Amino acid sequence: MDSSAQGGKAYGILKSQQEERLNAINEAFISDPKYVDEEDLGSKLEMFKIKYLEFDLNDKGDIDLMGLKRMLEKLGLAKTHLELKKMMSEVAGGTSKETISYNDFLNMMLGKRNAILKLILMFEGMGKEQEPKDTAPPSRKTFSDLP
Repeated sequence: MDSSAQGGKAYGILKSQQEERLNAINEAFISDPKYVDEEDLGSKLEMFKIKYLEFDLNDKGDIDLMGLKRMLEKLGLAKTHLELKKMMSEVAGGTSKETISYNDFLNMMLGKRNAILKLILMFEGMGKEQEPKDTAPPSRKTFSDLP
């Protein structure tokens, strides 16, 4: 492959390499006896991988402070620098790391600890599933609604 891939193409290659790496981590979690009782582990891991890839990952495939900030802003939850750092250290288990690795992310999502980020993502996921599918009759129009 020629190494002069630029912009979008290089980004695509990077993303697919990251996805392969995350798939390998998922496989390790699936065969981990610690999670043998986890219901629907395979589909949960697939969902977590997709969610993780939505964060703007840095070149190493980790979520950095800016990726976390952008993701939360997309969800309409802008956070201060301090709040972001607190969330990151909560996910990484109290260490003051600058990034959240996929392992940290999975341990948070599958673990018993209720990290703020986990609650936000779970709520976000649940919110999507429960959005009404326009089955309700259209709301009644009042005089003020008429053109």
